Amino acid sequence: QVQLVQSGGGLVQAGDSLTLSCAASGRASSDGAMGWFRQAPGQEREFVAGINRNSDGTYYADSVKGRFTISRDNAKNTVYLLMNSLKPEDTAVYYCAARSGSLIYSSANWYTYWGQGTQVTVSS
Repeated sequence: QVQLVQSGGGLVQAGDSLTLSCAASGRASSDGAMGWFRQAPGQEREFVAGINRNSDGTYYADSVKGRFTISRDNAKNTVYLLMNSLKPEDTAVYYCAARSGSLIYSSANWYTYWGQGTQVTVSS
């Protein structure tokens, strides 16, 4: 059984930074691509960032490009999302996700395993 356990999140002010972590158990994090998604109230879940198996490929949503950085430590089976220059519109529940293949997809349908979600609230 694969489990993704998230940590981090919370309430911050606009312009602040925050790091989310997602630790995988029951599988090696090097098994496949991982990603971060977010869902604001009343909105669909949207892709934020993804990283491939070997960390030599990343992909970001335009809304976070240049502000967020995704990384992974396969030795620790953990993926991170460093969020800088946070804006109120970044407020959402953030989810990490994992898939078996190495390629990054922006559609949630391609990801098999999901973290429990963590709230990020950015006040203006």
